[in-house]
Amino acid sequence: MMAAQMNNPIETKQVVRLNKKYRFQWEPTQECYVLLYPEGMIQLNQAAGEILQRCQNSLSIQEIISDLKKAFPDADTLADDVLEFLAEASAAGWVELD
Repeated sequence: MMAAQMNNPIETKQVVRLNKKYRFQWEPTQECYVLLYPEGMIQLNQAAGEILQRCQNSLSIQEIISDLKKAFPDADTLADDVLEFLAEASAAGWVELD
């Protein structure tokens, strides 16, 4: 399935949302955002946490990028980084794209 996802690149008009199998939350003891699922927990770096936080609102990828550009105006490769992360997150099943 991962190869199929990579052959079909994501587009900024697609709406992305967190897969219902995962729960996104701030974990104070880990001092980071995490994805919780029945078998465990995935610790997220700051960038992944910022992106996935916005995936809870069923926004388009372009809306997520625009919101992140407002929050982080000096991030030069932000759009490419978001697209790359969401492609990987989709392949891993963390998010769903419409």
